[in-house]
Amino acid sequence: MKRGLKLFGRLDRYVGSLFLSSYATAFLIVVGLFLIMDLAGKLDDYLVPWKDGTRVPSSWIVRYYALSIPFLYLQVAPFVTLVAGLFTVSKLLKHNETIAALAAGVSAHRLLMPVFLGAGLAAAGMFWMRESLVENLGPKLDHLRFVLEEQSTDQVYFGVWVRDKSGSLVRLSEFRPRTGSPAVAEVRGLESVLVSVNRIATITAPRAVFRERGGGRSGWWLSNGRTQEVRGEQRTRPVEWLDGFEFTPKLAMSYVRARANPLDLSFFEASELASRSPDDTRFQVMLQYHLTFPLANLILLLVGLPILLRHDRGRGAEGLAKGCLLCVFYFAADFVLRNQGLGGRMDPVLAAWLPILFFGSLGLALYETMRT
Repeated sequence: MKRGLKLFGRLDRYVGSLFLSSYATAFLIVVGLFLIMDLAGKLDDYLVPWKDGTRVPSSWIVRYYALSIPFLYLQVAPFVTLVAGLFTVSKLLKHNETIAALAAGVSAHRLLMPVFLGAGLAAAGMFWMRESLVENLGPKLDHLRFVLEEQSTDQVYFGVWVRDKSGSLVRLSEFRPRTGSPAVAEVRGLESVLVSVNRIATITAPRAVFRERGGGRSGWWLSNGRTQEVRGEQRTRPVEWLDGFEFTPKLAMSYVRARANPLDLSFFEASELASRSPDDTRFQVMLQYHLTFPLANLILLLVGLPILLRHDRGRGAEGLAKGCLLCVFYFAADFVLRNQGLGGRMDPVLAAWLPILFFGSLGLALYETMRT
């Protein structure tokens, strides 16, 4: 029987279908619970009248939370996977199907293969989703979050710093990602220090707009821009474009996200910011975090499922509770160590990988000693 078990055969399809239905249920429970908690804590503030007496349209709040759901899922996806795995095994235990499989010569490891395969797909999907969502839905969510939290439709961020790999710096006193009609990115109060091998210069402008400059290129057009070069003597002259420092409104928004909440960064954004600021531990931590956090989909199953299988059918609730408790411990350890890394009090690699290594080792030990 064991030799003849077909890969992706009837048994795998059955267990896989149980996991998919359990995953849908776990998604509704976990994501719905966190969504309700967020609503309970913030909805009253969003409904407060603005200074001019107007209120934010209800449709904007609905749209904001609709856009927030996939981002919220990314924050709790490993928990969803664990709960789905626990639900799947509980159903198998409830109908004595694990005993039947073991008696037929199918090991518990082989029986649960579709569950771990689903967790692996969820881990890969998390990475892809984050990159895609930040790129396509991130700007819309940023705008709605600003409107709801700042009670203003004028989306403006103050004191944004952008750094180049050469060490050049640009300070944006007021940065507006989208303003006017047609919408363009605008800066009010631009100050830059451009550094190169044979050049040190400053460029200032009371206003800058990101627009086409010909030749299929875009750049920052400066209103009343002035440049001052230092080469033995200072020379000041007018300048129309910000040359020598290439950055886009998208990059500026990456710095805004990094300042407000580094967890909102995508892997690509964290990699770009880390290359520009190699000494900033926040970006190094986020680079590692985007690699380790998806792995928690597998790690938590390695820890939680063996614990549940150790209990008889009548004590399944106790196994579920223990599995969820270990999940809480993992998230607590991950949160504490990640904050230590973000604060520069721990090596970024160690802060990101220590929870994975510890709970992964524990999970492998439990998985190998699982009843087969």
